[in-house]
This record gives sequence, C-alpha cells and structure tokens, in this order.
Amino acid sequence: MTKPRSLSQSLTDTLVFIATIAAIALSTFQVWQGLQPTLSAPVFRPIHLAWILAIAFLLNPLVKSDSHSARLYVLARLVDILLIIMTCWATYQITIFDYDDISFLLDGLQSVDQIAGVILILALLEATRRTVGFVMVLIAGLFLLYAFFGDVLPSGVASKGFSLEEVIRFHIFSTNGVFGAPLAIAAGVVFIFVLFGAFLQVTGAGQFFIDAAFAVAGKYRGGPAKASVLASAALGSISGSAIANTVTTGALTIPMMKKLGYKPEQAAGIEAAASTGGQIMPPVMGAGAFVMAQFTGIPYSDILLVSIAPAILYFASTLLYVHLMACKLGLQGMTVTEKIGIVMKQGWHFLVPLIFITSLLLMSYSPVLVGIAGCAAILVAAMMRKHSRITFPILLKGMKEGAISAVPISIACATAGIVVGVVGQTGIGLQFTQFLIALSGGYLWSALGLIAIAAVILGMGLPVTAAYIVLSVMAVPALNDFGMGLLTAHMIVFWLSQTSNVTPPIALAAFAGAGIAGASPMKSAVQAFKLAQGFFIIPAMMAFSGLIWIDGDLGHFFIGIIATLGLIFAFAGGIEGRLLNPLGFIERISLLVLALGILFTDDIYRLACLLVVVIIVTLNARKSEPITS
Repeated sequence: MTKPRSLSQSLTDTLVFIATIAAIALSTFQVWQGLQPTLSAPVFRPIHLAWILAIAFLLNPLVKSDSHSARLYVLARLVDILLIIMTCWATYQITIFDYDDISFLLDGLQSVDQIAGVILILALLEATRRTVGFVMVLIAGLFLLYAFFGDVLPSGVASKGFSLEEVIRFHIFSTNGVFGAPLAIAAGVVFIFVLFGAFLQVTGAGQFFIDAAFAVAGKYRGGPAKASVLASAALGSISGSAIANTVTTGALTIPMMKKLGYKPEQAAGIEAAASTGGQIMPPVMGAGAFVMAQFTGIPYSDILLVSIAPAILYFASTLLYVHLMACKLGLQGMTVTEKIGIVMKQGWHFLVPLIFITSLLLMSYSPVLVGIAGCAAILVAAMMRKHSRITFPILLKGMKEGAISAVPISIACATAGIVVGVVGQTGIGLQFTQFLIALSGGYLWSALGLIAIAAVILGMGLPVTAAYIVLSVMAVPALNDFGMGLLTAHMIVFWLSQTSNVTPPIALAAFAGAGIAGASPMKSAVQAFKLAQGFFIIPAMMAFSGLIWIDGDLGHFFIGIIATLGLIFAFAGGIEGRLLNPLGFIERISLLVLALGILFTDDIYRLACLLVVVIIVTLNARKSEPITS
C-alpha cells in the first residue's frame, strides 16, 4: 500500500511544478522580447527580475524540509509565497511609474513608491543570500551603508550621504543601480546564450563535444586529462559557469583520469582548471564578455577576436602542465578510443550552430538575435538526424533548464548593480583609484598584484561575473591612469576575476571536482592553481607585451604571442623541474630568471631571452630519447 504524502511533500511538489511552469514561461517571454522588443527598459528589466526572484524563492526555500519539522517547513514556504506576492506588487508599482512626470525629481518619490523600492531591494538581497551566498549580500549591504552614511566617514573616503528617498530613486526608479547595465546584459544577451547552452545539453551536443575530445586526444599520453582540457574548452564557453562545466564534463573525465593513474586531487584539479578556462574561450565566453562590451562600448566582435589568441595560450599552458604531469607519473594513453571519423559522422551537425553564431557575432549582428538564432539552429540541427531528434518534452526541459540556470546569474548581476550604482552615485571609484595608485608606489606590476589579490578575495564569495563587474568599476580607472588601453584593462580584470575558481583557500570549481573525484578539496585546489597559472601569466603579458592587439600594433602583438609561449615553457620547466626530460637545478633557476626577463623587458630583450629558452629546451630534448606524446 502506498504511503500517503505529507502536507510538506505535497506543498514542495506543487511549488516545484509551479517553478517549472514559470521557468518555461520565462524562456518564452525572453525569446519574445528578444524578437520583438516592445517593452521599454524601465518595464522589461523589473519584470525579468521579478520573474527570476519568484523562481528563486520557489526553488530555494527559506528552510529545508529534511532539517526542520513539517509545520515549520510549511510556515516557511508560506513566507516564501508572501515574498513572491510582495515582489510582484513592488514590481507592478515600478512598471506603472510615470517617468515622464519629472515632478518626482523636484518633490521626491511618493511613500508607496519608496515602500515598493525597499521591498524589492530586500527581496533581492534575500534571493541573493539563497542563490549566490551571504558574502554578496554583505558587500552590497556595505556599499548601501556607505551611500547612506558616507558623510560621517573621514574626509579621505567621505561622500555626501544620501537619504532613503534618494537611494531608492537612483537604484530602483532609474536605469542605474539594480536595473543598470549588469542586469540589462543578464536579462538580454546572457539569458539567451544560457538557454542556447541548455539546448546544447538536452539535444546531446554536449556529449558529442566530449566524445570528439576523447577521440582526438584520448590515445596520447595522459589522454583523458588532455581530452578533459579540450572538452572543457568547447563546452565551458557556452555553459556560463565553471562549476557547472566541472560537474558536467568531470562526471565522465575525472573517473577516467583516475582509472588511467592520475591521483584523485590531480584529476579534480585538471578538470577545474580546464573548465574555468572555458569562461575566457570564444565565441561566448560566459556572461562577462557581454558585460565588458556594454561597459567599454567596444563591439562584441572585437572582444571576441582579441580573445582568441590569449584563450589558446591558456589552454596550451594547461595542456603542457597536464603532459608534464603524465610524464612524471609514467602514464600512457587510453588503449581503446573511438575514431574521430566515426564521432564526426554521428555528430557533425552539432558544429553547424556554433559556426553559425560565431559568424553572426563576427559580422556584428545583435548578440540577442544571434543567441535566438543559435537556439533555433541547434534545434533544427538536432532534428536533421534521426538519432538526435528531440521530443516536445525534451524541448520544454531545455527551456526549463535554461531559465533555472540563468537565475543566479541575473540575481548576481542585479546585486552587483547596487555596487556599481553606489560607485557612480558617491564617486568612491575615484578615491579607490587614487588609493590603489598610491599603494602600488606608482609601479604597474605592483598595481596588478594588488588587483589580483582583490580578485581572489572577491571571488571567494562572488560569482565570476559579479566579481568582474565590481572589480572593473573600481580597478579599470586605475589601470587607465597607468596609460593602459581601455580594452586591455578590462581584459586583465576579466581574466583575474576567473582565478577565484582555482585559487585556495576557496576554489569553488576545484571543490566541485574534488566532490566527484573523492579527493581532498584543498589538495585539489592546489593542483588546480598550479595548472591554471595561465590566468596570472597571460594577464601580465597583456599588460607588458601588447597581447591585446586592438590597443597596439600587430608586430608587437605577434612578438607578444611568441614571448608568452616562451614564458609558459620557461615557467613550467622551472616549477615542474622537467620539460621533455628532467631538468637540473641550474637549468630550472635559469628558466625562472628568463621567465622574468620575458615578462618585464622590451621586445628586443624578450626575443633574446626567448632564444635562450629555445636553446635550453633543445638541449633538454637531446639528453636522451625524447618522451613522445
């Protein structure tokens, strides 16, 4: 006899079902708004946020059912429903607000509008606590306190000090603050590309990329690890999350790496480093690149183009470390792998949507329309072949997964908008710039080190996109004062913002990989940090070698690429103690010194250092029979 369901279980099932319907409806609404943008920004952005908050409260209860009594759980779920009702009411008040009547600029907001603004901010912060974490709430709260009480602080950091009405008017009843550029990007471009990624997964395209990576790299030394790097490069850009990518590809690659002979923490670290790299890999590059395009005013096609070379260099660095690790462990490749021809025969049609959206982005079409076209293309491609055709329930699953995956991104961007808004409203950004320059002693390398430390600290509690938004507002002006180009400064901050996923003591992607590998989270983080050295090396070369060609000349750019490759080899050899064969102590020290020379000297000296690195690598290869792939 079937046991009757409890009231709490029935309530949970009902709310999850409502959340599913809301998620599918949100995806439909977003595509409709993308195709026919009939709603203005002051209407569309609040509606999007309210929808996102409702789904967040439905799927992330105030208390968990298995940790409290049934009565308390039901009461908590009623609180969640009340929060949704209050959020919808506040959103309604905001959407009907008459922006054409400028009397509110002279007389201030009505009481009902202030109440609606307070409710929405509090609801946003509570949803942030549930989906992103308390640290993000704390940072936003501190910035709000600064906006309110900046006038009581010492003169060096003081601001005007704003009233509640002024704060609500700026952050809620304008396209600044909560409804500013970060949420605009999340609600428009990012949502559509997250939906595109969800369709890739449900149609089987994601598995195709993993299979193709194993077919290409599986037979070589340390094959599963190299396949992990290639698969993560392909999927990470589209997934929008290093953690999601680690879990998705890692579920297959980590057990295979362990079976081949990699230690559990090494397997977890490899997957985390590779998955995090997906966020800087064109054509999509997660959410941050679209935010960068909005902040800089530079076309996304330009950002995409200048990102290709640094991204390839990062994965070359990761592959080198993976290979050296395999050599140290004496590992071979997989004995049985599928032929690439067979894999391509089965799934070549999944390449068409990626080629399609890349071409459209390079032709500077609207990213929103490109994303919608990509969603349609992946569905059409799936229907082209009998073995990949999808049913209507699978289509609905993709729409649901896309909306749910976008929830933490939109919430994080809306909360980051508070930080951006306070910086703009109070002018604290200029003070931070002056402070950073003073603390660095006027040296660019010192400023980069401080920004890297700030990125790691911020990343301990913030998603990558939110960390980039917060850090770019504060740090980019300082880098510009050092004479650095706008795009180069943003690219450096964007890359450094990725480091929190692989840098101890809190490396979320590495911790996710450790869970799959059954490894120590901290040991996995250490391995991931070592494998992801490119996140520190390449931004440094962006600053000192002209690796971003749009801010320099092509000759300088190509020398920068060659020098970066030399730096990667020199640094890896110095740290690992081997290249093709083991290195002696003098060779290791020489390589580390040469790495510094490549980084901090001009082109002529760089090429000289690079020549010495080539000589050392050549002599090392001739010591004995080279270790092959």
